[in-house]
Amino acid sequence: MIKKNIINIWKFYRDGFSQMTLGKTLWMIILIKLFIMFFVLKLFFFPSFLGGKTEKEKQNYVGTELIERAIDY
Repeated sequence: MIKKNIINIWKFYRDGFSQMTLGKTLWMIILIKLFIMFFVLKLFFFPSFLGGKTEKEKQNYVGTELIERAIDY
């Protein structure tokens, strides 16, 4: 029963996407924008503070930051 429903849902979306013309272009624009937001922006604007640290150093850093930010609040 569940397998049949999943197959019907898959066929519905497959047929809908295969008949799209403008929609395919819009989906490509959306995917490109998501790639830019999550990959490119992360590289340039969100540095890795914990890049070369050991597990213990990472734990200490995160714990200290949580405590410091809670005190400042």
